[in-house]
Amino acid sequence: MNRKKKIAKKIALMVVLIPLAILAFTWVVMSLWNNILPEVLGVKAISFWQAMGILVLSKILFGGFGGKGGGGRKRGKQHWKNNLREKWEQMSPEQREQFKSKWYNRCGAYSREHDADENRSTTQP
Repeated sequence: MNRKKKIAKKIALMVVLIPLAILAFTWVVMSLWNNILPEVLGVKAISFWQAMGILVLSKILFGGFGGKGGGGRKRGKQHWKNNLREKWEQMSPEQREQFKSKWYNRCGAYSREHDADENRSTTQP
């Protein structure tokens, strides 16, 4: 039961803290907008609810609703790297060379130009 009480306390704390954090962040956005942008850009001051609307709009436009929670993109990238590493470790040396040559052919235009530049600079007196 002790564990259930701890979980209940954490949930109650989150129920209180998350809305407070959202309200505080909205107030910060409103304050910054109203204190900076009217003088700099000549726009009107905004209300608290307009500031919250700007936050929601920016979340939709720039943050998305991926459903992965905080750091989801980083975890997804790490998952991709781990999968590639596992496949690489399971490849034979011949398969690795074949893989390298395929990627060099796809992405190697820059590398070939860079290598040619280095060769020219080392052969010139």
